[in-house]
Amino acid sequence: MAFESLAEKLQNVFRNLTGKGRLSEADVKAALREVKMALLEADVNFKVVRDFNKKVQERAIGQDVLNGLNPGQMVIKIVNEELVSMMGSETTEIALKPANEITVIMMIGLQGAGKTTTAAKLAGKFKAKGRRPLLVAGDIYRPAAIEQLQRNGEKVGVPVFSVGTSMSPVDIAKAAMEHAEKNANNLVILDTAGRLQIDEAMMAELQEIKKAVHVDQTILVVDSMTGQEAVNVASTFDEKIGVDGVILTKLDSDTRGGAALSIRAVTGKPILYVGMGEKLDDLQQFYPDRMASRILGMGDVLTLIDKATAVVDEEKAREMAGKLRKAEFDYNDFLDQMHQIKKMGGMSSLLGMLPGMGQLKNLDLEENEKNLAKVEAIILSMTKEERSRPDLINLSRKQRIAKGAGVDMAEVNRLVKQFGEMRKMMKQFPAMMGKGGRRGGMPGFGGMGGLGGLFGKKGMKF
Repeated sequence: MAFESLAEKLQNVFRNLTGKGRLSEADVKAALREVKMALLEADVNFKVVRDFNKKVQERAIGQDVLNGLNPGQMVIKIVNEELVSMMGSETTEIALKPANEITVIMMIGLQGAGKTTTAAKLAGKFKAKGRRPLLVAGDIYRPAAIEQLQRNGEKVGVPVFSVGTSMSPVDIAKAAMEHAEKNANNLVILDTAGRLQIDEAMMAELQEIKKAVHVDQTILVVDSMTGQEAVNVASTFDEKIGVDGVILTKLDSDTRGGAALSIRAVTGKPILYVGMGEKLDDLQQFYPDRMASRILGMGDVLTLIDKATAVVDEEKAREMAGKLRKAEFDYNDFLDQMHQIKKMGGMSSLLGMLPGMGQLKNLDLEENEKNLAKVEAIILSMTKEERSRPDLINLSRKQRIAKGAGVDMAEVNRLVKQFGEMRKMMKQFPAMMGKGGRRGGMPGFGGMGGLGGLFGKKGMKF
């Protein structure tokens, strides 16, 4: 994920700080020099880094910090607060008119930033909130973009207004507004054309659309992988067209993350959402405080809870927790958990949101994702009775299961053994799971401990 390298460097700096009983002014300044270098390597804007370090240093070398009981923790707290401030402090929502009026959102950005896909993702989100969106195919220069929007609109269940490439983008926008009024759509999302680079023709076209149609929100989509260039693009678009907010795409990639840390500070425009994958539900609200926590290795439990709440049935979770406490957890339940984890973005995504998990260097997440697929094949090769009654699985059944899954017999033996050990562990430590799966305030995670039982320090040994 983005910030992985930055997070690792910052956590190393702060680990050294908290390891000292007392801190001197020189200790703090030396640590902040390392923080400065880490931010610059993450492609954060130089002026932003300079201002950030100055603010942290002014607060961190005060007597109340250096003479405090836990000066290292106080410095981390200050860095966390300043990171949040840098990214905007407050979570910003896209402003919509009342439901009886039409809100118009114009999506703008360079070609390849993911604008068309993001428009569909946004439409799907607002549909889930009760709005009646209409997607408008306004990129007449790329027929593939029109087809892509139509496909994605169908997937999220949102109608797409398209007249092909025969009309100008300005006329398409006007016609789309008439269509929305006739069909009771109260949210119009205009997908405009992008270019490989900013040019005058592109800017003129966007300006003409804004003159012809009353646009309520102009949302800029930028590729976070372009780093500092994304900030330059945002500044130019805001100067020429006017931008109300930014959506960062590809933040799940191994990018340096400088765009997310710089855009608000440089342009003053809020980051509204971040794209965390290719799926149409991989668009997350941007929370500056949660992002800062993840960067500093404190996890992002609130987002984890949001993901769990969206995909986990609460009644089913309570039932699962009861089974775990009584060691009645079977292969069907385990399969359910695997499917839930897939819906939430996979094991690596979830572990990245748990405090301190970034420090588990020995956990081969990519290998474990592959192993989970192999585990799923083995379980699906079992009969319904074997899945619900794990104790039935004897030597002859294992041979049949191995053949059906296309794996070696030793792999089936390993799964059966580890599954049995996991059930014993769950029976011995029922308090870990809480009542009804709600201990620790994480809805739906009463049963999520089940997968953990198959992971050692180096992952599943398949």
